[in-house]
Amino acid sequence: MLYLLVAVILFHLCIMIKIVPYEISWGGRLKNDSDMYVFETISIIINLFLFSILLIKGKYLREFISMKIVNITLWIFFVLFVLNTVGNIFAKTYFEKFFALLTLFFSILTWIILRKDKKRKHNTVKDT
Repeated sequence: MLYLLVAVILFHLCIMIKIVPYEISWGGRLKNDSDMYVFETISIIINLFLFSILLIKGKYLREFISMKIVNITLWIFFVLFVLNTVGNIFAKTYFEKFFALLTLFFSILTWIILRKDKKRKHNTVKDT
């Protein structure tokens, strides 16, 4: 999932430096460069935040927020990914419809990460 997030961040950076036209993103709702810069900056910040949450969850980064908050945040992202998948299915462009596959994949991976932690806790309780 971390590699996919890096790819998504690079995609948004490509939009910002105009390698990729912004008309194919955000459901075709961006009207000018200033809108694009605002939305792409927000998107990059959110993706970097998710990246850091996943690093904490995987114990690659020191836990500077509680694991409970990390898990709640991941559940919120799971719901957002599911909703985004539905939104992408009904998007105006085929390019964005394609992103329904990516957001569905993110939903599944987030679900696996959250469930794996529950299974680990459940097995630990059984072992004691």
